[in-house]
Amino acid sequence: MREETKRWMDKVKDDLRKAKDNFKIKNYDLSSFLCQQTVEKALKAVLIERTKNFPKIHDLVRLGKLVVLDEELLKDCEKLSPVYIETRYPDVDEEDYTQEESAEDIKTAEKILKWTIKQLS
Repeated sequence: MREETKRWMDKVKDDLRKAKDNFKIKNYDLSSFLCQQTVEKALKAVLIERTKNFPKIHDLVRLGKLVVLDEELLKDCEKLSPVYIETRYPDVDEEDYTQEESAEDIKTAEKILKWTIKQLS
C-alpha cells in the first residue's frame, strides 16, 4: 500500500471513530457528516492506490462509480452523499438528524470501509 494511501486510511478510521463518539453524545448531525467524510476519503484512498490521483469532488456516487462499487453500495452512497451539504448549511435542511438516521449512516460507513479495506489488501 502506498504511504499516501495509508495516511488517508488513518484519517478514514479516525473520522469513523469520531462519528461513533459523536453518536454517543447525541450529536447526530456531526456524526452523520463524519460518516459521509469517512466514505468520501475511503473511496479517494482507493483511487490514490490505483491511480495516484482523485477528483476534488464530494459526490459519493461519482466517486463510487470511479472505483466500481456494486449497485447496493452505490445506493448507499446515494443516500449518504447529501449529508455533506445538509449538515453544513442551515438553509438546506431544517430537520435535525435523528438517532435512527445517524445509526444508519454509521452502518453505511462501516460497510463501505469494509469494502475499501478488501480492495486495498
